[in-house]
Amino acid sequence: MDLQELLKIAQQEVAKAKPVCINCCVAAGCHAANSEQIVKNLNKAIKSKGLEAQIEVQGVGCLGLCGKGPLIQVDPDNRIYAEVTPDQAESLIDALTGGETDALTFDANHPFFANQVPIVTENSGRIDPEKIESYIAVGGYQQLYQVLYQMTPDEVIEEITISGLRGRGGGGYPTGLKWSSVRKMPVGQKYVICNADEGDPGAFMDRSVIESDPHRIIEAMAIAGYAVGANHGYVYVRAEYPLAIKRLQKAINAAKKLGLLGSQIFESTFDFKIDIRIGAGAFVCGEETALIASIEGKRGTPHPRPPYPNESGLWGCPTLVNNVETYANIPVIIREGGKWFTNIGTENSTGTKVFALTGKLNNTGLIEVPMGMTLRTIVEDMGGGVEGGHTIKAVQTGGPSGGCIPVSHLDTPVDYQSLQALGTIMGSGGMIVVDETTDMVDFAKFYMEFCRDESCGKCIPCRAGTVQMYELLSKIAAGRGTEKDLALLETLAPMVKETSLCGLGQSAPNPVLSTLRFFREEYLEKLQSLNGKVPVNN
Repeated sequence: MDLQELLKIAQQEVAKAKPVCINCCVAAGCHAANSEQIVKNLNKAIKSKGLEAQIEVQGVGCLGLCGKGPLIQVDPDNRIYAEVTPDQAESLIDALTGGETDALTFDANHPFFANQVPIVTENSGRIDPEKIESYIAVGGYQQLYQVLYQMTPDEVIEEITISGLRGRGGGGYPTGLKWSSVRKMPVGQKYVICNADEGDPGAFMDRSVIESDPHRIIEAMAIAGYAVGANHGYVYVRAEYPLAIKRLQKAINAAKKLGLLGSQIFESTFDFKIDIRIGAGAFVCGEETALIASIEGKRGTPHPRPPYPNESGLWGCPTLVNNVETYANIPVIIREGGKWFTNIGTENSTGTKVFALTGKLNNTGLIEVPMGMTLRTIVEDMGGGVEGGHTIKAVQTGGPSGGCIPVSHLDTPVDYQSLQALGTIMGSGGMIVVDETTDMVDFAKFYMEFCRDESCGKCIPCRAGTVQMYELLSKIAAGRGTEKDLALLETLAPMVKETSLCGLGQSAPNPVLSTLRFFREEYLEKLQSLNGKVPVNN
């Protein structure tokens, strides 16, 4: 495979396109709602009406508005149909030829779509994730060729550094610095790992990217391998993501067949291969040292650092670990330049962030917004406000590792520094909205139960501390707590945060600390009920 052959495939794929293309989401959410049958019925209707030369149907990745799936988007007029059922297929074809349909039409100019800036998700909903030709047709693998023939490894890393890209897995570590540290290690065996072990409740960003655009991750990992001097990559993905695993493996096989993975890629001296490793679902394996141990076939528990993986990672070799979303930014940064990337977002939080916007909102799903957009714009404009006439009470960011932001702080810009100041984190991108009916003590207890169950038990602060905090929260939530219990909880949470071995224990108290900070009156009310100051319903 050389560049001319790649461009020829792209041209052939574009030439085959028909005047009208119906893009039907076949990502996990819509897939579970029978979107595959919708595709079959659409094709059947097109054939019965003799419209094969004018209209084509394409199964695509996530179209974003998951709460109203299955979704269909029609090119070139950008019509969007929501909550489509298989029996509406024929009327949808009629609507494209001047007829009518009873399918729910969604305005493409709605703030949910209009406020998004697709970089990571630029191909989601546009290409067939199971066809490598579809990815090549939108410029896929051209950036891999560009770095192999037009850039040195140091120039690639410099471009990533200029972009200001920070790790999107939760830590926010500068990506260029991480790549540079692996690059500087002595020449020898090195590895590149893609962390797709997404385990936050309500989070589905990484899953969606892999299901929708798997070749993008492959290309990015190959670019990373070239930059840091690695010839072998691993994608560590949760077993609960069967569709993502299937599409990723199919993409790897297709890339190998075309010579875009393996030996002498693009007839260069660069070799790179990728293997998939499937995790059993342990949340702690999202921590990089636990993930590495799991790939090695050991129990997935974290290890003290240093040494960091950039020095001694997989099988003791220098190892680069980034998550799915971080890698998905790489091809665009190479294509457009690091300086271009800095024009999006804020000075210290460049680019965009993908969020799984969930909870008690009218519009839920996957969004990609520029860093610095306010929470209010996200939850009120894009999310359409709270359903059922209720009001927003709080927004939880960062999942079990994050904290609750009260409605009084909805004008907070979403960037690393602003969220940290409120006692929460951006995390991998989970964003859950709750209304005034939510009991915040129960809410904190839910996350503590999750952390308690997911603790690997290696260090005492996390193993014992999460159990004790859960028991205290349960006691308070049930109206049996005392002021002494509350004081103990407030003492225990910082101790667990400061002394735990890894990120799970260090962040587990965050939901407790943030609810105590902003919703302390709810804790006190439950203590008051025990003292007889507030009636208790038995």
